[in-house]
Amino acid sequence: MTASDAHALDVSAEDRLRADFYNFLGLLLAGPPDQMLLDQMAGLSGDDTDLGQAIQAMARVAKVTKPAAAEREFNALFIGLGRGELLPYASFYLTGFLNEKPLAQLRNDMAVRGITRAQNVFEPEDNIASLMEMMAGMIVGRFGGPASLGDQKAFWNKHIGPWAAHFYSDLEAAENSVLYASVGTAGRVFMEIEREAFRMTAG
Repeated sequence: MTASDAHALDVSAEDRLRADFYNFLGLLLAGPPDQMLLDQMAGLSGDDTDLGQAIQAMARVAKVTKPAAAEREFNALFIGLGRGELLPYASFYLTGFLNEKPLAQLRNDMAVRGITRAQNVFEPEDNIASLMEMMAGMIVGRFGGPASLGDQKAFWNKHIGPWAAHFYSDLEAAENSVLYASVGTAGRVFMEIEREAFRMTAG
């Protein structure tokens, strides 16, 4: 058994589901979904909770979305000619500019936790996709042991909580959002659940 296998045993089923959803959001926001990911989305089912309903809506849209349409939508939202409709970066949402203090603070916290940027990624680390992936990695112990709830809360409150729900709301309402409107709803509801759960956590 490897160290990471041993760490995985320390993570509750509920936390694994949280990490899976963070990873899923990160994957969808890092690049346009291919047919395999669209099929996975289409196969999702949810319960009667707000998040369950949002997941069901995402599955319905994914069923009728082709990869080429998803790519056009992703490009219009995040890339565009010069820039996309949305700028999914903490610095931009918190200061109105890219590459500002929130990015420097995130880089410091990443260094402390031994988190490094993937070599093939050139975007600033404070983009929403990277932050979703970092959160997933912290929960399951991808950067050493699984992060304590207190450590998760500190990271979330500093780097995700102040702006992610606002970003997901913007994604829901964006002019070019169709598939990503449903992703925005699911992301916003998930951020609200996480905020409430961390609020109830001592420390």
